[in-house]
Amino acid sequence: MNTESKLAPLRKGLLEFVVLKLLAGPSLYVAELLKRLSGTDFATQEGTLYPLLSRLRREGLVDYEWRESDLGPPRKYYRLTDSGRQQLSELQSYWDQLNQTLLALESAPCAE
Repeated sequence: MNTESKLAPLRKGLLEFVVLKLLAGPSLYVAELLKRLSGTDFATQEGTLYPLLSRLRREGLVDYEWRESDLGPPRKYYRLTDSGRQQLSELQSYWDQLNQTLLALESAPCAE
C-alpha cells in the first residue's frame, strides 16, 4: 500500500475540521470555500462539499443565509452556529493534544 492511499482517508476525515475552521471567520458561499481549499491538500469538489455542509447543518453546526449577488442568482452564505464554534473548539483542542502527543513520543528516550 502506498503512502497516498493511506493519507486519503485521513484528509477526508479532516475535511470537516478544515471547513469548520474556514467558517469560523466571515460567512462564505460554496465557491469561496472551494477557492480557499484549492491548491491545498484539502482541495475538493462541490459534490463533496455540499453533502458535508448539509450534514453540518442538520447537526446544527452551520447555518446559512441567502444574499443577493450582482453576478447572478442569490447565494447561500454559510456560517458557524454557536454549536459549531463549540465543536470547532473541541476539535482544535483534540488536534493540539494529538500534536503534543506526537512531539512527546518523538522526543521520548527509547527503552532498550
